[in-house]
Amino acid sequence: MVGRVAVIVPVLDEVRSIGATVRSVLSSGAYCIVVDGGSTDGTLERAREQGALTLAARRGRAAQMNAGAREAGAFEILLFLHADVTLPDGWRTAVETAIDQGALWGRFDVVLDSTSWVLGVVGDAMNLRSRITGIATGDQALFIRRASFDALGGFADLPLMEDVDLCTRLVRARLPRAALRDRVRVSARRWERHGVARTVLLMWCLRFLWWVGVPADRLHRMYYGQPR
Repeated sequence: MVGRVAVIVPVLDEVRSIGATVRSVLSSGAYCIVVDGGSTDGTLERAREQGALTLAARRGRAAQMNAGAREAGAFEILLFLHADVTLPDGWRTAVETAIDQGALWGRFDVVLDSTSWVLGVVGDAMNLRSRITGIATGDQALFIRRASFDALGGFADLPLMEDVDLCTRLVRARLPRAALRDRVRVSARRWERHGVARTVLLMWCLRFLWWVGVPADRLHRMYYGQPR
């Protein structure tokens, strides 16, 4: 076994970004599991070239991350990472220290991979929102002790909002968390492709609709423009 932390990365056609993501994991000596949902662009080959363990699962981040957690076996700490996010130097020490000091789960701050001051503000707003609400999203490198993850049943089988749902259950269970100020670097492609204002508005709209009880399947159609 390599260390105490297993990093699980769900992917679907992420050949352009997966190499850097895997390298940021393995540079710390941690274990990396890349879980594919049906890529056709060479993502798995690139991940294996970089040294990650790869496996296939039913498409959908929740299903893929749960499959990765099962594959992680006896690792004490699970960290769930999006394929377009890279971890900072010293991340593993930060995670292990937080857990050793009593946290059962936590997340990182983010910085968007852009020179735009507007996107700098967006990243800061994401960090502030997370500190106020206690809710983290997948971009923030969510980590959790396996025992706590298993006790909550892992990720719910949702096509969207699986990260918000898990964090909500963690908060309601009053499990101690760590809000790390170390910053993961998140690709700004979503904001650059669709526009900052439109993307921020869509994200807040989806969160509000989820909060008032709109089903995740309907939110998935709104976000992706197609059914699950």
